[in-house]
Amino acid sequence: MANLKVTLVKSTIGSKKDQIATVAALGLTKIRSEKIHNDTPQIRGMVKKVNHLVKVEEI
Repeated sequence: MANLKVTLVKSTIGSKKDQIATVAALGLTKIRSEKIHNDTPQIRGMVKKVNHLVKVEEI
């Protein structure tokens, strides 16, 4: 199964509350923090919602 490395590249200051909650649910706290998640439709949807704040790499 493929994995995704999600990195926070932009601050959540000024973002909508639901986008801030999505970033927190992905486990990202500070800029340049990284988390590895399984490639599931739920994670893909979360990443799509905040794609302007994160960078995604397939590993």
